Amino acid sequence: MSNKAPKVVIELKVNGEEHDILVPPHLTLLEALREKLELTGTKEGCGEGVCGSCTVLMDGRPVRSCLTLAVEAVGHEITTIEGLAGPEGLHRLQDSFVRHGAIQCGFCTPGMILTAKALLDEIPRPGEQEAREAIAANICRCTGYTKIVEAIVAAGGDDDA
Repeated sequence: MSNKAPKVVIELKVNGEEHDILVPPHLTLLEALREKLELTGTKEGCGEGVCGSCTVLMDGRPVRSCLTLAVEAVGHEITTIEGLAGPEGLHRLQDSFVRHGAIQCGFCTPGMILTAKALLDEIPRPGEQEAREAIAANICRCTGYTKIVEAIVAAGGDDDA
């Protein structure tokens, strides 16, 4: 008798595309994105849901992909950092992070940007306090968050959410 967990085929909708992948039931969404779909923009920081580096959007809401099983994502729309930019270029948040120097090592940036995207979808023109509260669960070890908050607030002043 084998100790291997049986694998199941699941369908994930990621960045608007359907993907059928074979996964063991215990595979996290983070592992499925990085290892099965080769979408490596989503990072693993702590592996415990504390740092926010692995944040993706599930139906527009931020989730920790290191704590979410891939099978739990079936039937939901997943957006990763790779799915944010469009044919015309960077999403306004990505552009704002670049313009405001809000990227240091870049490890936390995908999670920060996706968390900020959910904020802008809910509050199109957030103030500094709203931006700070939105990213409170995302850890950046390089900055004092000032430039990140400035980038989020500035992106809220643009017109294309």
